[in-house]
Amino acid sequence: MKQLKLHNKHYKTLLQSFTEWLDILGYAQGTVYLIPIKVQEFFYWLETQGHPHISNVTPTLVSNYYEYLKQRSNQYKGGALSNTYLNMHQTALRKLRDYLIAHNADTLLRVHLMAEKNDTEERSNILTQSQIKTLFKATQYSHTWYRIRLRDKAILTCLYSCGLRRSEVMNLDIKDVLFDRERIHIRKSKNYKERFVPFNSYNSRILEDYLYEARPNFYNFDSSDAFFISTKGGRITGQTLYNRVLAIAKATSDKAIIEKSITPHILRHSIATHLLEKGVPIESIKTFLGHSSLASTQLYTHLLKTISDE
Repeated sequence: MKQLKLHNKHYKTLLQSFTEWLDILGYAQGTVYLIPIKVQEFFYWLETQGHPHISNVTPTLVSNYYEYLKQRSNQYKGGALSNTYLNMHQTALRKLRDYLIAHNADTLLRVHLMAEKNDTEERSNILTQSQIKTLFKATQYSHTWYRIRLRDKAILTCLYSCGLRRSEVMNLDIKDVLFDRERIHIRKSKNYKERFVPFNSYNSRILEDYLYEARPNFYNFDSSDAFFISTKGGRITGQTLYNRVLAIAKATSDKAIIEKSITPHILRHSIATHLLEKGVPIESIKTFLGHSSLASTQLYTHLLKTISDE
C-alpha cells in the first residue's frame, strides 16, 4: 500500500512515537520500517471514518477495519491481500496495543482477530532435520576462506541450534558466550527481555573453533567486542547473516534446500518445530525462544499438526 498522508495531529504524533519505541526496543530495521506503515494505514482509515482519537476505537471498529482490509485489493499484484499480508496487519495492531499499554494510555486497544491460515507456505519453509545436517556439512566448502567457513558453522549453530533471532546474533558479544556454563547470555533482545540459552558440548566446540581459530584471522579483530565480526573487522550485519545463510544453502547443491530461500528466521522456525516433534514441553520452548507470550509459541503447535496431517 502506498504511503497515506495523515492530517490528524494526534495520529501523526502517535505514529512517530510508536516508530521510535520500536527502534528503541531493538526491533529489526525491517520491522521498524514496515510495522508503522501498517499502523499508518489504520490511522488513515480511522480518519476517513470520522474517528479522530485512538480512545474512540472499539473492538467492533477494529473488526470493521479488518473486514475492509480483507476486501481491499492488492495494489501491486491485483486480487485480494494475501493471508501473510493480513497477518502482518494483525501484528501491527497488536504492536500498537503493546505500545499503548507500555505508555499507560487511557485506552486499551482490543484486537480480537484470528490469525489467517498460511499452512502451505509455512510447511514449505520448514527444514527437515536431515536438511539441517546437510547445511552443517556444507559449511566445509561454503567459502574459499577457512575462517569464513568456521564462522558459517558457528552462525548456523546460533541461528538453528540455539534458536537465536538475527538481531540477537548481531548483538552477541564475546563475553555473552559462557563456555564454562554452556549458556549464551542474551542481553539485548526483543522487548529487552534477558535470557540464557543452553548449548551442548558439540555446539561448544563449534563456537570455540570459530572464536579461537577463525576470529583472530579477521581484520582488526581485537578492536571489537562482537562475537561475530565482518571481514572489515566490525560487528556483523543482518544483511551479511542473511547472505551467508543463502550461501550455505547454495553450497549444498540440494535443489529442495535452495528453493526454500532460507532466512535466519526460517532456521529459528525449524528448531522450534523440531523441538515439538521431540516432545519438548511448549513452556520450555517458549523460554528457549524468548517469546513474551505463550500464544506466539503455540503457533508452532498448529504448524506441527498440519505437517503431521499431510
